[in-house]
Order: sequence, then C-alpha cells, then structure tokens
Amino acid sequence: MKVVYYSFTGNVRRFIKRTELEDTMEITNATATQKVEEPFILVTGTIGFGEVPPVVQEFLNYNHEYLQGVAASGNKNWGQNFAKAGKLIAQDYNVPLLMKFELHGTQKDTIEFRDKVVNFHEDNGSKVLQSY
Repeated sequence: MKVVYYSFTGNVRRFIKRTELEDTMEITNATATQKVEEPFILVTGTIGFGEVPPVVQEFLNYNHEYLQGVAASGNKNWGQNFAKAGKLIAQDYNVPLLMKFELHGTQKDTIEFRDKVVNFHEDNGSKVLQSY
C-alpha cells in the first residue's frame, strides 16, 4: 500500500524513513496537485490549534477518492488537539484513524505503523485499527 505523507518540521519524514516502507510519496507544494490513482494511507502532522495543514487539504481535494486511512503526528503538549488533523481527516473522509504518534514517534510506533500498512487490507474489515 502506498504511503503519502506531509512533514512540516521533518518529524513525519524521519518517522516514514524508519518504517523502511518503499512505496512512499512526500506531499510538498510542488506535489500537492499531483494525482495519485491508487489506494494510499496518509500520514500528516498537525498545525496550529489542531488543524490540517493547507497543503494536505489541497492534496486531498485532488486525491480523496483513494484515501484508505490516516495516521497523524503531534505534540502531546497540545492536549485535546494532539494529532487532531488525523481525527479531522478521518471524520471528513470516512476512513479509519490508524494511529496517533508524538513528534517522530517511538520505535514501537514505527513497528506498529508498518504492521498496519502491510496488513491493512486484512485488518481493515476488523475495524480494530486504532491504537489509542
């Protein structure tokens, strides 16, 4: 399964690199309108007070039909807004929120995410994907 990610500060990029997943694409201003015509899982950070980054929203405007699930990074110091972008995207596009992780995640987070991506189609029917 393709993993599409956005990394504002580099935390999500480091997280994705540690997963060693091969089929990845980074969302940038240059790729925000690029069509992805295959199923994908989105990983994004959260900005401001729990908001979806504008470039991610722009990307989803073009590609939401292939979105299968979302994971989000954040900082627990933001309390209820921790990784809230993932929750908002999951609600708006009716896809599962696979997980939330802090900053660039722990090794355990990396392993959990990789397992969820690799086994996504098998696990998706169970709806037991949330880890929090």
